[in-house]
Formats: sequence, C-alpha cells, structure tokens
Amino acid sequence: MVGSKGDADGPDRDAPAGGSRARPGGALVLIGGHEDKQGEREILRDVVGRAAGRPIVVATVASEVAGELWVEYEQVFRALGAADVRHLDIAQRGDAGEPRWAGILEGAGCVFFTGGDQLKITSKLGGSRIADAIGAVYRRGGTVAGTSAGASVMSETMLVGGAGEESARVRGAVRMAPGLGLVRDILVDQHFAQRGRLGRLLGAIAHNPRLLGVGIDEDTAAAIEPDRRLRVLGSGAVYVVDGRNISHTNIGEDQEDRVLSLFDVRLHVLSAGDSFDLESGRPVSGQPR
Repeated sequence: MVGSKGDADGPDRDAPAGGSRARPGGALVLIGGHEDKQGEREILRDVVGRAAGRPIVVATVASEVAGELWVEYEQVFRALGAADVRHLDIAQRGDAGEPRWAGILEGAGCVFFTGGDQLKITSKLGGSRIADAIGAVYRRGGTVAGTSAGASVMSETMLVGGAGEESARVRGAVRMAPGLGLVRDILVDQHFAQRGRLGRLLGAIAHNPRLLGVGIDEDTAAAIEPDRRLRVLGSGAVYVVDGRNISHTNIGEDQEDRVLSLFDVRLHVLSAGDSFDLESGRPVSGQPR
C-alpha cells in the first residue's frame, strides 16, 4: 500500500495531517530500539503503566531468537509490576488461525512487539484473525507498543530497507511495504541517529509526501495518544519530517545515481516532554515528566 509521489506542491501547510477518521481509544508506543532494560527503564515502565494491571502480551514473531527475547521481556515486565505476562509466538502464518492465540489476547491491556524483521510480522499476521484481535485491543483502549522493527510495523506503509549514513539518491534503495495499519499517516524509522538514517527517511518521504516521517533514536519512544498527539519520552530525540509542502524534488528524474533534491521540507526535532500534534502538524514544547 505504498502511496504515490503525489503533487510536488503538496496540500496546504495548515491542512490536518490525519483527516477525519474515527479515533481509536488506545495508544501506540513506538520505540527506536535498544530501550533501557536495566536502569530506570523509563519507557518500559510507561508501557507497564499503560496496561493498568491487565495482561501484557509479548509478541516475538519478528525475531529469530524468540525464546531469548521472551525470557528477557517477561523478566523486565514482571520486575516493573506486571503480574500477567503472556507470549505470542507464531512461527508461521498457518498457525495464526489457531484459537489458542486469540485466547492469549483476551483481556490484554498491551501488546508489545519485539524487534527483528518487520516483514516477518506482516507476512505472518497481516490480514489474519490475530491482526484483527490486536487491532481490537487498540480500538477498545489498550496499548500496542513495539521496539525497532516492532515500531516500524505499526504504520500503514512501513520502511523495510534502504541505505543509511549517506545522502539519498533519486532511485536509491529505499524499500517500503504495507504495515499493520494501526496508524495511517506516518512512516516510522528507528535506530535513527545511531545509524544515520535521515537520508533514507527523506528519500521515503520524497516518494510519499502525504506521510509524516518519524525517526526515533534508540532508548527513545514516540507515544501516540488517543487525542492524536505524539509525545516523546526517553534519552534521545524524535525527528518529524514534514514534506507536505515540498516545492521541488527530482525524485521523478531518470538519473538514478543523482543525489536527491528536496526543497521546502520541514524538520522538527523533539526531545523528552515535547509533543507533536498530528492533526495540526505543529510541535509543542514541554517538560519531561
């Protein structure tokens, strides 16, 4: 469901980013990877608090080391006060229809996706009863959280690859694919500053300027609240790339190796306590809590 390049002029700067869709009752917590698991554990503590005593389901479907990650996160969540921590470990797509998996999600307050490969999540769960059940957790007021690949998969269109640490090219190796679609108007990249991914996020937004690019540093989270405000917590930054008013780009040219040009793209850099209104497209300064 990758969108088109769209009109180079883009919509009006003051147009809402999200449109008039009905809002879900829950929250999304998008983590840039390598969140603190031994110190204050601010981000994971926030996740446990959002579950409000209800079960936390750890989904390891993205990982090749599912068992190791399950043990690690179960221990951390229990240490932070979660009494009921469950494991969602679907090895192949054919298993997604088994009734026992739906039972694991019953009454869940939070579904937490670990890192790994986001294509494993969508290929195993996309369009399945389990994906519907996870969406139901979110719509009825629960939280869906994810770290690294588990963060990228939340959006309707997800980044699955591309060269980092260099300028984007007109026909660079930015690869996108359909995500789970829990949030429709952003595109997420993770390990952002640590892996020098600004160029590839700009390349992705050049292909689809109706989306807001959200780059998330390690040990940092962008929490999207029910009121459509994105709030930052953790030790790093969240970068919001707004290309809706791009006035020029060479993305459609035939010179594949030429460096990408983008005029009038906006970049917001948010730190802990800051927020971004996805409806108005405006950042709001705040203090860490």
